[in-house]
Amino acid sequence: MLSVTNLTIQFKTPNGLFDAVKGINFNLAKGETIGVVGESGSGKSVTSLALMRLLDKSNSVVNGQVTLGGINLFELPEDEMRAIRGNKMAMIFQEPMTSLNPVLTCGFQVTEAIQLHLGSTKAKAKAQTIKLFEEVQLPRPEAIFDSYPHQLSGGQKQRVLIAMALSCNPEILIADEPTTALDVTVQKTIIDLLKKLKAERGMSLIFISHDLGVVSEIADRVLVMYKGKVVEDAQVKTLFKNPQHPYTKGLLACRPSVKYHLKKLPVIADFMSGSATIEQIRDKYTYPKKEITERKKKLYSQQPLLKINDLSTWFPVSSGIFGQSKNMVKAVNKVSFDVYPGETLGLVGESGCGKTTLGRSVLRLIEPTSGNINFEDTDLRSLNKNDMRRMRRDIQIIFQDPYSSLNPRLTVGESIMEPLQVHNFYDNDTQRKKKVLELLQRVNLLPEHFNRYPHEFSGGQRQRIVIARALALQPKFIICDESVSALDVSVQAQVLNLIRELQQEFNLTYIFISHDLSVIKHISDRMMVMNKGQIVEIGDPDEIYYHPKEEYTKRLINSIAEI
Repeated sequence: MLSVTNLTIQFKTPNGLFDAVKGINFNLAKGETIGVVGESGSGKSVTSLALMRLLDKSNSVVNGQVTLGGINLFELPEDEMRAIRGNKMAMIFQEPMTSLNPVLTCGFQVTEAIQLHLGSTKAKAKAQTIKLFEEVQLPRPEAIFDSYPHQLSGGQKQRVLIAMALSCNPEILIADEPTTALDVTVQKTIIDLLKKLKAERGMSLIFISHDLGVVSEIADRVLVMYKGKVVEDAQVKTLFKNPQHPYTKGLLACRPSVKYHLKKLPVIADFMSGSATIEQIRDKYTYPKKEITERKKKLYSQQPLLKINDLSTWFPVSSGIFGQSKNMVKAVNKVSFDVYPGETLGLVGESGCGKTTLGRSVLRLIEPTSGNINFEDTDLRSLNKNDMRRMRRDIQIIFQDPYSSLNPRLTVGESIMEPLQVHNFYDNDTQRKKKVLELLQRVNLLPEHFNRYPHEFSGGQRQRIVIARALALQPKFIICDESVSALDVSVQAQVLNLIRELQQEFNLTYIFISHDLSVIKHISDRMMVMNKGQIVEIGDPDEIYYHPKEEYTKRLINSIAEI
């Protein structure tokens, strides 16, 4: 159906042309699903944008040939290409919140595409949109038709984009990272939905992802991209059974696996410099069971660092005539647990289960409704504002989105130095700057990064910056809130390794929050499963994984895309 021949993409920069894609070739057959995998910057997304002719001509140079049904798309006038977009080829863009117009209803955005491409009446387009919403299994399709994007969850927004892409019955669907940062259960639902729609409609699918585990569940064939080139092209079973390129081996190995106990996760660099197999590298990093047993025995012979007893955080959702709350959302409802010095306590659950609210309630960034928070025998709920601020020297948080938690107007150095100034650490800014440079180096960043701004860094680098800021006050306890959820699996492995190294170096205690059970199982000494504001299981990660008691936990486990 689609043939790509010698596709090259260059971007104009102040230093000349940058080669983003370097002469790639592939064919897509009718009804086939090709998975395209690689890290950020490998050329995956720009390739898909080039196929749709959506790259800005003012700053890009695209050469090669893309033929659809014998027609070279690069030679078509823009009006003819516009007719092909949507009708013949459609795309699900990477980030649903930024791909949907925030001031237009979801229904309008889909009906607009139908009216534009198919010439349907407004009433007919609305009926078709609601039918599409039903097809992509959105709840209450009529209500979502009139809803704005901010009123929907991440998974629901993704379904709206899928409905929009399917609205004109395309022959080829390009899905660019459609499951990134979604809960594992929502991710599995989206993959199953795409497989179902593809089979029913007889479409071909190009599925782009940085996660080989996800690709293994949907693709027939896989293209592995590295620095703008296709380094491996193979049937999915062949690729996973016998990867040939060192980069492919690295991508497969660096994903946290529930089957192994590793002291550290393999990274791409472990494979690029030699001919080591995945098994050899995993054997090198295996955590001996004796060491795990000894570590846990030592951990749990201590007095708890943090004691949480019957903690509740409720939010009002509606008001009566006199402003009195009618209903309460019990985001956290009578939760109790202890955290021991030097421990990593994993907290796992879907979006909306109360994980983040619990983390922020422990630090009193959200005021709890009731219950006790006891840190080193200090009742945090009894402290006034000034005393609580002083206590935050010892208890820190790494927020979910590093970009939005950094001030865009401050340099990275200023952001890390700010808590040192607020809490009067060191005598002057010269000494504080010296400490910041040490912290940057410790999280594998460079001294010259001190004077750069957050927008000048990649996602993985920004995550390291907020880790450095959390370490600045030499805390005893850190809450890591979804701190690796939106990262490439290769960068995720590096950050998880760093978090574990820092724990050993600075004797840190963590509550590590994630929706990904495989990440939690890898990094945690104990694991808590949260659902609807309550802890439904707590205990040894292996015990919970192999012998789950709750149906909810079983669903989380079954959603893991395991290679």
